[in-house]
Amino acid sequence: MPRFAANLSMMFAEVPFLDRFARARAAGFEAVEFLFPYEHPPAEIARRLQDNGLRQVLFNAPPGDWAAGERGCAALPGRTAEFREGIRRALDYAAALACPSLHVMAGLAPPGVRRDTLLATYAINLAWAAEECARAGVRPVIEPINHRDIPGYVLNTTEEAAAIIEAVGRDRLGMQFDLYHCQVTEGDLVKRLERHMPLVAHMQVADVPGRHEPGTGEVNWPHVFQAIDSLGYQGWIGCEYRPSGLTEDGLGWFAPYRA
Repeated sequence: MPRFAANLSMMFAEVPFLDRFARARAAGFEAVEFLFPYEHPPAEIARRLQDNGLRQVLFNAPPGDWAAGERGCAALPGRTAEFREGIRRALDYAAALACPSLHVMAGLAPPGVRRDTLLATYAINLAWAAEECARAGVRPVIEPINHRDIPGYVLNTTEEAAAIIEAVGRDRLGMQFDLYHCQVTEGDLVKRLERHMPLVAHMQVADVPGRHEPGTGEVNWPHVFQAIDSLGYQGWIGCEYRPSGLTEDGLGWFAPYRA
């Protein structure tokens, strides 16, 4: 049966971030993910996890200046020192939170920079990050993101992600397969899952087109979840969606999978 983790950056936004851990546990989740932990001390987040019997399964490495629109710097020439410092900081949090996976964001393609230069920078930085993460017992993951939500993002398709993972090493780098982004960009979800499952280290879910909870859009989620099960996926599926109303009111889809 699929295992779902609440995304606390998007879900339970009716309360402050640190109060969302208890809300997630009360709703039946056993694990959580979120975008960034860096506004809070790692010990405080670890306490919220422990107090509520939750596992931390994923968060993102520092993305650069998020407020200014940056979405990572792994593929950006001239940002290597910043990138490495961000990975080291993220691994400090991963150790405190016992988190097994770290999402490394590629960034937005700067005007005038050739794509082969971006991809070469990306591969070099990911190879370095993979070594650092391996020493810490953490697996880095990369995520194809659609151009509608983040125009100009360097990594857009599962095929591109698969090629990069194979170049760096599938034992060192995994794919974060976001079903929402895949449906927007590529479609044919089950076939793409079948093709890439050996590389998939984490999944995320939201319905299309509104990025709300499953059951609010065009995807046949019971069929997709059954396919994920049949393919033998044992990892977590993060609920990275924007609730269409109060979070708990939209959890009917989750009832069959609730702990």
